[in-house]
Amino acid sequence: MDTTADVPDVSEGRGTRQRPRSARSARAHDAVLTATSALMREEGMAAVTIDRIAGRSGVSTATIYKHWPCKAAIMAEAFGRDTAEAVAFPDTGRPVADLVTFATDLLTYYTSPEGALFGQLLAACAAEPQAAPYFHEFFLLPRRAALEPYWDRAAEAGLTRPGVDASTATDVLLGALAFRLMAGHASLAPDEVRTLVEYALHGLLVPADAGDGAP
Repeated sequence: MDTTADVPDVSEGRGTRQRPRSARSARAHDAVLTATSALMREEGMAAVTIDRIAGRSGVSTATIYKHWPCKAAIMAEAFGRDTAEAVAFPDTGRPVADLVTFATDLLTYYTSPEGALFGQLLAACAAEPQAAPYFHEFFLLPRRAALEPYWDRAAEAGLTRPGVDASTATDVLLGALAFRLMAGHASLAPDEVRTLVEYALHGLLVPADAGDGAP
């Protein structure tokens, strides 16, 4: 079936997606993302084309190009959705432990066959600058936003250094791991990932004798 209904639009230059205007529009949008995810997993991002997305999803190329400027923009949105579905949000009531678990699970996902597409996505977005707003909105910003509540809870419990905000903490927590992921110079086994997260995190925490209890 050729699903040619409008899919959600993205305002030019801002990367702000409008909500689907109808059930048919929502189905078309989902079909494009689902088809893109499947193609990425099966053959890698380099093999994905707009024509292949159209053939797999049943959404016309004209409609796809109307609402996404390039294939990397679609891949960024699809990969962001896949990551959100793959990585759970722990909530044990222990903010530091939850922060370590979430960061570890997120970075460990990037070493899986599906998550390893992260490096390819960065390269694709660099080659197609029009995809940058989509990468920020659908992949980068949601990952950063997901870490904020954990950091805020740790701060409210008096476990963090004053003046260190969630944005800075996220850069410190994930930066070294992202570098290791891209450079490939050392192991990213789950235990190694957790160790790096804990080293980064404990450099941000107040000394144990200044706090009011264990995380």
